[in-house]
Amino acid sequence: MSETVVRLENASIYQGGTLVLGEVNFVMKKGEFVYLIGKTGTGKSSFLKTLYGDLELTEGDGYIVGFDLPGLKEKDIPFLRRKLGVVFQDFKLLNDRTVEGNLEFVLRATGWKNKEEIAAQIEEVLEKVDMKHMGYKYPYELSGGEQQRVGIARALLNDPELILADEPTGNLDPQTSVEVMEVLQDLNKKGHNILMATHDYAMIMKFPGKTYQCDKNKVYEVTRRQN
Repeated sequence: MSETVVRLENASIYQGGTLVLGEVNFVMKKGEFVYLIGKTGTGKSSFLKTLYGDLELTEGDGYIVGFDLPGLKEKDIPFLRRKLGVVFQDFKLLNDRTVEGNLEFVLRATGWKNKEEIAAQIEEVLEKVDMKHMGYKYPYELSGGEQQRVGIARALLNDPELILADEPTGNLDPQTSVEVMEVLQDLNKKGHNILMATHDYAMIMKFPGKTYQCDKNKVYEVTRRQN
């Protein structure tokens, strides 16, 4: 049986005292590429924030990469986040340092010290996203698609058990979106577990996968009809 990476049972997710999603039941197994779809404002980001410890889970049961979400302690959150890679819609790169500088900053912040090991790890993740030749450039010198590739490389730095991608194609044109999706699909084929929040239904038609929908404070699995 496949190992469970994420599980939520009868979970309710609140943001500032307001119920965002209620009675959530969700399972993700090792090796899966799972979509969380829904319009803007339906709770996709709150769902992800609960998984990486930004929102506390106060109702129901939840588990992610070896951590129980109810009662997750403040001191455990950095350890949880080391097992996760998060890809953001707006890239969140530091413009005052190069691509390599951005990646080195994250590695040093998560406890890496050896210069050679840092350089080797940066080279490895940039190669995975086909950006090895761009390490010396600054984010503002890159296209949106290239910046998102760096964002994905950054998410891979600590060899996470799970990649959470929050609208990773939201700021990209259709062609670039497809290229970024191909990078994520390729990573999934190589063994990375990926949970992606998106409102881009066309992308799901092009790259089908297990899909959950957020709508009217609920999350439910969507089964696609076979043609």
